[in-house]
Amino acid sequence: MSWSKLKQQLESFLSPALVGRVEYRATSYRYSSNKSGDCYIAVDKKNVFNMSDTTSSIRWYQTEQEIKSDPEVQIPISNEEIEGVRTNTQGTVPEDRLVVIARSRKITVLAKELLSAQTSLSKSNFVVTANKFLSTSIEDSLESNDILLNVLALVDRRLGKKRILNMAEKIKIKHPIVQYFYELRRSTL
Repeated sequence: MSWSKLKQQLESFLSPALVGRVEYRATSYRYSSNKSGDCYIAVDKKNVFNMSDTTSSIRWYQTEQEIKSDPEVQIPISNEEIEGVRTNTQGTVPEDRLVVIARSRKITVLAKELLSAQTSLSKSNFVVTANKFLSTSIEDSLESNDILLNVLALVDRRLGKKRILNMAEKIKIKHPIVQYFYELRRSTL
């Protein structure tokens, strides 16, 4: 599918409140056979999401420790997770440390998932992922570990107000770019 047709289809799925604010853009190099160009998403005429640009205002993590020490990352801990730690330690750990241990375990798993998603995103092709989005249900796109699929689903008009408001906890453990587009969409409600 040509870029102009793909762009037209993606923009037809934009939430009405984001039409004119969110744009899909591409650069191409006519005389370079091995360079297909870059695709990116702009918000209010500003390049916000370029898969190959790590200098944007959105935080891109390089190591697991960066994620663990980032105060912006908020990890919700459930009672089941605390109970799991209590069971694993056979009740020998003080109550106040159980939450710390549960959070540490959960953030380690999250950090590995985020780094894996970032790595696959930098190697992925925007056009291929966008075509996948167009042929996948909105639910599958939201549940995916693919950052770009999450972003495309969040700006989609098929995502209703109630679902947006109910996914606040799930978004906290997603990549900062997904959180950015979630807040952008929530601000239009």
